Amino acid sequence: MQGLAASWKLYGRTDGVSRGVFGVLAVLLPLLVWSAVSYLPFVWHPQVLITDPGGEDYLESGMRMNRADFSRAVTEMQAKNEPVPQGIAANPVYLPSPGEVLTAFVHAFTSSAPTGAEHSITQAFGHSIQIIFWGFLISSLIGVPLGVMCGALPGLARLVEPSVDFFRYLPAPAFGALAVAILGIYDAPKIAIIVIGTLFQQILVIANTTRKLDFALIEASRTLGAKGLKLLFRVVIPGILPDIYRDQRILLGWAWTYLIVAELIGTSSGITWFITQQARYQHFDNVYAAMAIIGIAGLGTDMVLGLLGRRFFAWKREIDG
Repeated sequence: MQGLAASWKLYGRTDGVSRGVFGVLAVLLPLLVWSAVSYLPFVWHPQVLITDPGGEDYLESGMRMNRADFSRAVTEMQAKNEPVPQGIAANPVYLPSPGEVLTAFVHAFTSSAPTGAEHSITQAFGHSIQIIFWGFLISSLIGVPLGVMCGALPGLARLVEPSVDFFRYLPAPAFGALAVAILGIYDAPKIAIIVIGTLFQQILVIANTTRKLDFALIEASRTLGAKGLKLLFRVVIPGILPDIYRDQRILLGWAWTYLIVAELIGTSSGITWFITQQARYQHFDNVYAAMAIIGIAGLGTDMVLGLLGRRFFAWKREIDG
């Protein structure tokens, strides 16, 4: 209890038990709110799901309508002494219950047949993973070395960073038509959009991280005779490596954001196209399941990278406390 209380103090510290409790609550609280909205009619349920249209011609079983419109239909049928429509309180079709989404989620991994218009969730997501892998890899192969050199060489930074600063304000989707015209309609323009959306930010972030290296280390190394590439590879890069690793974890999240934009152009494939198609046919349980897969994959990847980072840079964690 003392650990939980300390967590609510300004700049307080959380112990292992408190972190576990908050972790469980972080998952349960949104699920409880979603379940209450989905299963308790008095919480929201602004519509009525028609179970029996009665004497009303324009109603059909399975149709949803607002409560006020349903009440008017009931009143009209009562005035005509005809069978009144019957229905149950329901939410709009775009808000499925947790049970429906869980069923769609499980079905995505247990069914061998496509569940969507043309692709299953797993097929679409697997294709998106390939797109984001190549996009982030290409961006990192260019952005990380260039960012380090810009941070270490003031002259190069003066030449490169003004242009990079200009391009980073240009929205990546604006390059969509140009990317399709140059690279075609398949996966290449999607990869290009991820590279454009990530690269310019990556150069500036890595350069800024490089400049934050303790200058006393540089001075001490120069005093001991280190210079040039020896200074770069034996002092600068080892000194900033943990922070670059942290930056890459954050930038990977940005790449996921640009993936959604990238998949709206070119060929019809990937998780974004799957979500768009499922929403068009009002299969919102599949939409939520696909979104959950993206979130789980992103969070899981970041957790794995975090664990690896603590293993690779244990000395840095000890310094940070």
